[in-house]
Amino acid sequence: MKKSALVGLALLLAGCGSGGDNKSYYQLPSPTQFKGETVAGQNQGGRQLWVEQVSVPDFLAGTGVVYQTSDVQYVIATNNLWASPLDQQLRNTLVAGLSNQLPGWVVASQPLGSEQDTLNVTVTGFHGRYDGSVIISGEWLLKHQGQLIKRPFHIELKQEQDGYDEMVKMLAQGWQQEARQIATEINRLP
Repeated sequence: MKKSALVGLALLLAGCGSGGDNKSYYQLPSPTQFKGETVAGQNQGGRQLWVEQVSVPDFLAGTGVVYQTSDVQYVIATNNLWASPLDQQLRNTLVAGLSNQLPGWVVASQPLGSEQDTLNVTVTGFHGRYDGSVIISGEWLLKHQGQLIKRPFHIELKQEQDGYDEMVKMLAQGWQQEARQIATEINRLP
């Protein structure tokens, strides 16, 4: 009896090991997939914004989606991966989100000319957390007509369901919330 139990346990463990190689890849949804609205075609080229860089720390720069398991511990997933580098996804969705929110502006991820404003964003948190929340944090720096404007941000959103799919959707929602906040600040500029 003991021998058959050991064989059964060995087979179970072998099955778990080979089934653990299933990888899932995640891409942030575009702002239009989220909001259902777009203001495309309203950019008249009057003002220009270059989103020069969105940087992330090393623990977020890898391919694995990050999950915080305690106040001090983070786990980088090995089977739940970003489909493309996170900093590129954040930059692309930020450009799309700002383009939607800033009619009359041309927003691009490439330099536009000498009269452009320049935006740089440093993301320090973009992960799920053990209490069912997602965290989006960091700061952005805007250069506008020779003046520098710097703002920190920290967003916590509660996941309505468990799982990586929901976590990525909530992270994207928080990122778009921050894009709207940046657009609001930019719209106040002279």
